[in-house]
Amino acid sequence: MAEKKKTRGLGRGLSALMADVTPEKTESTQRQAPDRSIPIERIVPNPDQPRRRFAESHLAELAESIKTKGVIQPLIVRPRAGADGEYEIVAGERRWRAAQIAQLHELPVLIRDFDDTEVLEVAIIENIQRADLNPIEEAAGYRQLMEKFGHTQEKLAEALGKSRSHIANLLRLLTLPDTVQTMVQTGDLSAGHARTLITSDTPLDMAKRIVAEGLSVRDAERLVKTPAKPKSKAPTSGRVKTSKDADTKALEGELSAALGLKVTIDHIAGHDGGTMVLRYKSFDQLDDLCARLTGDH
Repeated sequence: MAEKKKTRGLGRGLSALMADVTPEKTESTQRQAPDRSIPIERIVPNPDQPRRRFAESHLAELAESIKTKGVIQPLIVRPRAGADGEYEIVAGERRWRAAQIAQLHELPVLIRDFDDTEVLEVAIIENIQRADLNPIEEAAGYRQLMEKFGHTQEKLAEALGKSRSHIANLLRLLTLPDTVQTMVQTGDLSAGHARTLITSDTPLDMAKRIVAEGLSVRDAERLVKTPAKPKSKAPTSGRVKTSKDADTKALEGELSAALGLKVTIDHIAGHDGGTMVLRYKSFDQLDDLCARLTGDH
């Protein structure tokens, strides 16, 4: 029974949750009938909202639309525990913030009795469906759905209308150093450029060079594949570092995406064995890995 509940969202449950969540770029979509209107001061944001960045320019643009047309897509809320007459936002915090800028006094809402698990799931789904989500935020949303709700890449691709390769490629970005991920979030580095760095031993140095020289994705691929030149101009000893084959790199990427950790595989040429290194960034990641290996996850 416990396992069945864990994967609830992948069937009718996920479809039902997605039915309330509409991609929102402007407030010019078809009006959906709300359950009621609620004073804006009685609505509070979800403290566990996974989306933390709200671009001021986008909020200002949405506020102008709201001033002209009102809030067309109702917010999804649930009764706030321990606070009679107050409601917590499940989906629509951006509209709530823009409505305050537009100085609205009431907001249309859909009231749902979601539990904490469903609230988080809806919030993640809403964020993933957003068109202006950066690749790192989108990848983090996929990872949350997989880790918290047991969803697989295949099922997510089917339910969200994405290709499996799209999801897998974005998840691989989360194996890059935090500094490189930040460069993707700020738009200094494209997701295509970042993907070329996944197999690099010096991704941050490569990323800085790509940005400084304005390299194309093709140029970045060639840069990563080209062995670093020795600092000395003297002839090298002739020892050449062999590059990994495509299958090994693909396996590293698949394992990295599945585990959420940087995975390095070094196969000993001419032998059946080798080494596999898992790199964690925090004790939480280490605890999660230990739980998976011991079967307590």
